[in-house]
Amino acid sequence: MVGKLRQMAGVPYEAKFMNPKIAVVIPCYKVCKHISDVIKKIGDEVWRIYVVDDGCPEGSGKHVGTSVNDPRMRVLFNTENLGVGGAVMTGYSAAIADGAEVIVKIDGDGQMNPEMISRFVAPILKGQADYTKGNRFYNLTHISQMPAARLFGNAVLSFMTKLSTGYWNIFDPTNGYTAIHAKVAATLPMDRISRRYFFESDMLFRLNTMRAVVVDIPMDTVYGDEQSHLKISKIFGEFLVKNTRNLIKRLFYNYFLRDMTIASVELVVGSSLFIFGLVFGSVRWIHAVRICEATPLGAIMVAAMPLLIGLQLILAFLGYDIASVPKRPIHDDLPDSPHA
Repeated sequence: MVGKLRQMAGVPYEAKFMNPKIAVVIPCYKVCKHISDVIKKIGDEVWRIYVVDDGCPEGSGKHVGTSVNDPRMRVLFNTENLGVGGAVMTGYSAAIADGAEVIVKIDGDGQMNPEMISRFVAPILKGQADYTKGNRFYNLTHISQMPAARLFGNAVLSFMTKLSTGYWNIFDPTNGYTAIHAKVAATLPMDRISRRYFFESDMLFRLNTMRAVVVDIPMDTVYGDEQSHLKISKIFGEFLVKNTRNLIKRLFYNYFLRDMTIASVELVVGSSLFIFGLVFGSVRWIHAVRICEATPLGAIMVAAMPLLIGLQLILAFLGYDIASVPKRPIHDDLPDSPHA
């Protein structure tokens, strides 16, 4: 398996990643029924496995400790439930401290095939990506297996995440099958990343502020008897608020604090003109309706011209933003972890 991974990564035997230290982090919460089988399917290309019992009421950590005999496995315990993000950060910290080079995160419910780990790691070892994530929407044949509500919800969440993170080239933002270079993970502000269902989207926002390269990996998902804790109807409002907050932060960081370009001017001028035209036109239209008179042509022009010009400038800004998706991986430029 390691030889296969080297071939996929395109590196020679003497290369830096001759024997890459690949770690797998598995956050566990109410997955006793599936977690043992997940661990047993992890191939020998993986160097270490971190099972994180996130205050699991079923005792997932103790369960695997007694039912799985794998010398690569380390069981970590969170004294309280921190959510998937908190559990993953616990695993990341332990893997970085132990000297991991690439860290893969999979769930313990059996929906993610551990045999795909080498596919997620390969772009990072090739130097083509800093972070990879799964995308369940590549194969149209297998999309039919996904519940309709989840399919629609993911489409809406994907669009919101594209706006807030700046990664216009990705889809399926809530997909939890991921891999990250350990040096990139060590640079993340782990104490500030969202700990619960917004975790994956917030990770993408943090990675964009670092200018990390993110790549989608086509994958299939098996829906068995496991229960998903993610309900689109319950988290939509939270995601809308948090994505809007991250969008504002990203625009400020990338276009005003870190750098200023013509796109910065297009955003400010275009937004101002568009808002003025929209507000002025609405006020005049409401006034005309109330007095039962036609809106004067001059007022219509005063509203329409800023609206159209503003819209064109905003579209020009979006074109610049889409073209600015990070393309050069950053992990080789980051310092080595002191634990490595």
